[in-house]
Amino acid sequence: MQAIRSILVVIEPSPNESLALKRAKLIAGVTQAHLHLLICDKEHDHSALLSVLKASLLEDGHSVTTEQAWNKSLHETIIDVQQAEGCGLVVKQHFHDNPLKKALLTPEDWKLLRQCPSPVLLVKTSKPWTGGTILAAIDVGNNDPEHRVLHASIVDHGFDIAHLAKAQLHVISAHPSPMLSAADPVFQLKETIEARYREACKAFQAEFDIDDDHLHIEEGPADVLIPHIAQKLQASVTVIGTVARTGFSGALIGNTAEVVLDSLESDVLVLKPQEIMDHLEELVTSGK
Repeated sequence: MQAIRSILVVIEPSPNESLALKRAKLIAGVTQAHLHLLICDKEHDHSALLSVLKASLLEDGHSVTTEQAWNKSLHETIIDVQQAEGCGLVVKQHFHDNPLKKALLTPEDWKLLRQCPSPVLLVKTSKPWTGGTILAAIDVGNNDPEHRVLHASIVDHGFDIAHLAKAQLHVISAHPSPMLSAADPVFQLKETIEARYREACKAFQAEFDIDDDHLHIEEGPADVLIPHIAQKLQASVTVIGTVARTGFSGALIGNTAEVVLDSLESDVLVLKPQEIMDHLEELVTSGK
């Protein structure tokens, strides 16, 4: 988070205070990142609103530029501008999708999470970050090198946010239910499964000083447990990873990050493995 030099802030053309801008200002106040404000609209002119916002931010000491743009769709416009401006983070307010519409059409925010080459912070609430709880959700059951790097990034970003907001960091990893028929005896008992998961967490616990009281290893599906623990802890931000699944399987299954998006009562920071971000950047720059 500290390495982010430029933040793309998607502004809703509304008289109400932008929740996305509120979060971006908090991050920029600590990281000194540049703010690039974007309104996605092809029909109405919002130059007056952008001028007012820019003047206020400059007065507060922020580095800021503004833009109004549109290219085919909301998510494509955001990604085009993110690439053009070299922004290391996209901040956007999330609005609940109609369940029927979501069943028929892939929501724009899902498309943004899948295709954006940078981390995305979806703001859902005006709840203060300061002094609250930050929840980092990982899956230590996937222990291949790519997932280990992603887990480290998720905990690292959670640690950074907790530091800048003077908040507490908690970590959750869901584990499967025991199966007597499992080939590996470890997965036949709940106690041995939990012990293996806790062992897998010891390295980042030591690195980020996370004690056992702030580590939650729970049995059950991640898409149920993550919102449950986030609500129990009254988390302000949930940091989660996605494999950026696309295509037919993505439309049918969805990633955990997408599935929990509407059920979480916190802001959501979504990260991807570096390899996937590099691949998405290649796709965007090649125009495919």
